[in-house]
Amino acid sequence: MSAQMHSEGEEYVTMLHGAGGLVMHDFIKKYILRLFGDLSGGEVSLKALDDAAVVSDIVLKSDSHAVKPIFFPGGDIGRLAVSGTVNDISVLGAEPVALACGLILEEGLPLNDLERILRSMRETCIEAGVAVVTGDTKVVEKGNMGGCIINTSGIGIRTDALEKNIAVVKKYRANFSSRWILDSNLKAGDKIILSGTIGNHGLAVLSAQEGLSFSGDIKSDVQPLNLMIKRLLGEVGGIVTMKDPTRGGLADALNELSEKSKVGILIYEDKIPIRDSVKAACGMLGLDPLEIGNEGKIVIGVVKEKAEEALNLLKETSEGKYAEIIGESTKDFSGVAMQTVIGGRRIIPRPLGDPIPRIC
Repeated sequence: MSAQMHSEGEEYVTMLHGAGGLVMHDFIKKYILRLFGDLSGGEVSLKALDDAAVVSDIVLKSDSHAVKPIFFPGGDIGRLAVSGTVNDISVLGAEPVALACGLILEEGLPLNDLERILRSMRETCIEAGVAVVTGDTKVVEKGNMGGCIINTSGIGIRTDALEKNIAVVKKYRANFSSRWILDSNLKAGDKIILSGTIGNHGLAVLSAQEGLSFSGDIKSDVQPLNLMIKRLLGEVGGIVTMKDPTRGGLADALNELSEKSKVGILIYEDKIPIRDSVKAACGMLGLDPLEIGNEGKIVIGVVKEKAEEALNLLKETSEGKYAEIIGESTKDFSGVAMQTVIGGRRIIPRPLGDPIPRIC
């Protein structure tokens, strides 16, 4: 189902159009890319559909956040807004330096809640080493927004860490020509690292949406990852691609990397870090943890010669202490497959969308 049909045959937007996965990607290509793709310029343009764009060595990103509810276990819409934009800039290899913030406030939002959100944004900016330098505020009539929606746009710049990383990649891959860390950079033989446990954020938001109580105290993983990424690039290198598995989760992120890089990806079920509490909750709700969105993890493609060194550095950090090498890219097949613990292989398709609405 790509759109809701009414009796007169006209199509309408559905929740799936904003949920990551196959429906949202098809929607972006059919409407956004078709109408704006030929207008976009720059070294990394809209047509690449990466997490951010590059114009004259400046990385640009804009993100709107409509999580519901605006406060959830482990985070809130303010921390989410800053972290999401910072991370999308960072996975291209850039250093985020400034943010713009657009607030759309719903009539009736308690001012104490607004201050709590803004303080959370401030604390996350300090944590990430960025600043909000401009913005805009609008107030709309009371409806079904859930309190507020926040847009954060950001800029990032090239760094010495990125240059060192590219030099290391070229040491092991002589024909590497990209100046940025892009979704299309994977080659057969590269290792795939996941920076930590998956499923935490989506289930934390679901628990707040539905008033559920999960065993194991499941909390969102939302956090800025730019400082960890900068260390990884500058101190180890060899990183060819990075992607944060947000809407649609790990399954969607891996399929996007596979599609854009034109390689298969094989992952190993016993290597994927998932908390027992998340497995139990997913089993109870009939959800696949591979399809649940995350806000504080990244998928990393690295040349095989640097994979163990990259993993060791990640494990030294608070953000990456549960990182694992979960697989590798291959030319043996297309798409994404998982070697299961019982010995067979399971195809991991791109999901239609994240099974939990309004997580970011």
